[in-house]
Amino acid sequence: MNFQIRKLNLIAYLAQIQDEHFFDKIEDYILSKLEKDRFDYNPFSIETLINRIEKSEEDFKNGRFKSQEDLESQSSNW
Repeated sequence: MNFQIRKLNLIAYLAQIQDEHFFDKIEDYILSKLEKDRFDYNPFSIETLINRIEKSEEDFKNGRFKSQEDLESQSSNW
């Protein structure tokens, strides 16, 4: 059974649930999972961001970059 069919089956199953308490548990689980995934990252520090900017500017000055045309040409070969 492919993933798309499994999702559709789950939707059909959820639509038929009559027990509100059980539905609340499922909903709470899904929402808590989404909330955790949304904040499951480590933002860059200000120092790291400044260092990355400085390195990018240095790379650009020294010609270490790819133009839009270069990237489009490269991606056309994928």
